[in-house]
Amino acid sequence: MSVVDRNILRLGTFEILHAADIPINVSINEAIELAKRFGTQDSRAFVNGILDRIARDAGRVR
Repeated sequence: MSVVDRNILRLGTFEILHAADIPINVSINEAIELAKRFGTQDSRAFVNGILDRIARDAGRVR
């Protein structure tokens, strides 16, 4: 896992778990946009999959 992907996941996870006022779709979509811009070619799908799973496990369904 690249450093960029790891930090994007940290930000997205914080928003999902601790910022209830931010809709899940917004948190995940912003993370995907960051991954597209600063990550590798596969970062977008990786970040999407991980954050979607975190949201489902936290009970905040997308």
